[in-house]
Amino acid sequence: MRIDEKNYEFRKKLLKVHKDNLRDMSLVAESNEFEFKDVAIIFYEDNTDVISTAVKDFCEYLYTSMNVSAALSSKPDAKDKAAVKIRLKNDGEDLGDANAYMGSTITVNEYGIEIVAFDERGAAQALYYLEDIMNNRKAPFVKFGNTKRKALFSPRMIHSGYGIDEFPDAHLAQIAHAGMDAILVFTKGVNKTTRGFLDFNELIWRAAKYGIDVYAYSYLKSEKHPDEPDAEEFYESTYGNLFKHCPNLKGVTLVGESVEFPSKDPHTTGKIGPEKNTSVPTGKIRPGWWPCSDLPQWLDIVKKIIRKYNPDADIVLWSYNWARQPEEDRIKLIDTLPTDISLLATYSRPDIIEFDGVKTILADYTLSFEGPSKYFLSEAKAAKRRGIRLYAMSNTGGLTWDFGVIPYEPFPYQWERRYKGLLECQEKYGLCGLMESHHFGFYPSFISEFAKLYYFDDTNKNVDDFMKILARHYEDKNIEKVDAALKIWSDAIREYVVDAVDQYGPFRIGPSYPMCFLNVLNPPEADYAHFGTRILNTNYDPYKRALAQDVSTPILRHHVSIKQFDKMEKMIEDGISILESIENPNDELQELCDLGKYIKCCIITALNVKRLASEKTNLHSCTDKASIKVCLDNIENICLAEIENAKSAIPLVRKNSRLGWEPSMEYLGDEAHIEWKIRQVESVINVEIAYYKKNNNLDPENFVL
Repeated sequence: MRIDEKNYEFRKKLLKVHKDNLRDMSLVAESNEFEFKDVAIIFYEDNTDVISTAVKDFCEYLYTSMNVSAALSSKPDAKDKAAVKIRLKNDGEDLGDANAYMGSTITVNEYGIEIVAFDERGAAQALYYLEDIMNNRKAPFVKFGNTKRKALFSPRMIHSGYGIDEFPDAHLAQIAHAGMDAILVFTKGVNKTTRGFLDFNELIWRAAKYGIDVYAYSYLKSEKHPDEPDAEEFYESTYGNLFKHCPNLKGVTLVGESVEFPSKDPHTTGKIGPEKNTSVPTGKIRPGWWPCSDLPQWLDIVKKIIRKYNPDADIVLWSYNWARQPEEDRIKLIDTLPTDISLLATYSRPDIIEFDGVKTILADYTLSFEGPSKYFLSEAKAAKRRGIRLYAMSNTGGLTWDFGVIPYEPFPYQWERRYKGLLECQEKYGLCGLMESHHFGFYPSFISEFAKLYYFDDTNKNVDDFMKILARHYEDKNIEKVDAALKIWSDAIREYVVDAVDQYGPFRIGPSYPMCFLNVLNPPEADYAHFGTRILNTNYDPYKRALAQDVSTPILRHHVSIKQFDKMEKMIEDGISILESIENPNDELQELCDLGKYIKCCIITALNVKRLASEKTNLHSCTDKASIKVCLDNIENICLAEIENAKSAIPLVRKNSRLGWEPSMEYLGDEAHIEWKIRQVESVINVEIAYYKKNNNLDPENFVL
């Protein structure tokens, strides 16, 4: 039975790598299965940090999840008695299809299991693979046969889902078990993140034990143009100092808004920060938002300095900020980039999508559109032609900005469409690496387990194993209904009309989002939050969005989004109804159902906010008291409905402390914030609407409490 959680209690789950007692003691090994029994010996020849960490993890797994005790040995006389034998391939030994990064061959017979790995990470992944098999089998049994495996993508970069730049060992282990091999740390200087001090080298050492590399996500200031006489000295003091002190950083990720430099490109202001003067606007944009013609020159100086300390450093240029600029200008930049860097393009934006003849441009990260976008494809083709390594910002860690304060998006069949598209882009354009989240991080779930099925080349691959994953989490007898609900939900996300006003508005924090009428205000935020409310817009006005070429007017987009979200909410409810029809659900199934209910609350909040915006617009055009009263009554009814919706979310966030939290914002949607929102909406009814009824004046400047 699930009980209420205190804030941050979800971290208990992230500190436990293996689940207790997964074994079904009623099961008996079949004649073609090897069985792990007590005092099983795990023999390994190569005592590297990664292999040593992985075999210890495997023993812990057997004991915790399968009730089997195991012992480790590297003594030669233990080899013949071993249940598992692990070694790295010999010089000149060819592992065939597994002769690649994270590759391994796994041979299972009646005497035991032999793993021959291409590299130490391949050995670790082979052991995690055995864990997956036994998890799905619900017993310490592994079928006889030969398997060859290798990773299809590297790096697979992820931010922390535990907290901004926080990576306890258990979370690193979970990341490694998911098949990911790199983490990102927001970097403002040596041992300095956006949250303060972090010993980078200590993190690099700990992550390395799990086969995980560390990338610096650069927040380093770029105050000098490379033409300036002291430019090299300046960048030596930033990037040089970082890699001098931390030479084992795998690389650095560079995105326009975070690393912009004073470019001389005539399209830009040439300034790296907001203009704080009263000069006449030039109509030009800041350098971080344009594919600047002198960007290759800046890259060359940064690259030269970094590689003085780490010759193999991966320099990753992320083109996110100029994704909406003309293709001609973007490709012109790619044609002048050095070829010894990596180009990272965002997979799902900024295409234009259409609902009922109304066109809207995709906002930031979304799963509603599986991708790839036209922008991504244009840059992928150019990267292939130039021979530049291509990465994708894919969000396949399980979360996007569609719902800002949930742990993962439970839409597996839409995720599957994205996995397939990424693999197709690998085949066509050489896509080799992924960024799988931004600062909303990684939360292990059945979605991340599903991704792993696609992201490894496996001679015994069977994506139908997804049903086994569902069975393990939600019980065999319930799979038909669970799968039916997930299929409906996977279709529901495709109805999501992605507009920035909604992503940065009600969907960012869900049912704690305020219903602003006369007063615009933000919810209280933690003073230690990385972003807090800086990435939240509570001044909701869907009619003031700038128009993009070939996009329908904001009014049309607003009205079609109400229709689409209403449809989406009903589909989520259909899935919830199926899950609620299951008798005696286990805790995980109840948690999945509650996640669906919380998502429904988020959609209802968005609908109520949008309807309030419509009524406010109607109110401005009223010319008589009767029509004013109708509008005010409608607004009051919308507010009352939203209060009930917010109240219905409180039990959900009580039971799951991850709901209402996001690493960069911290808690903006927990019980306290929802209660704050309820008081805010009550104030709208009892004070603001009452004031307006008395004064017939909607000008907030004249509003005095």
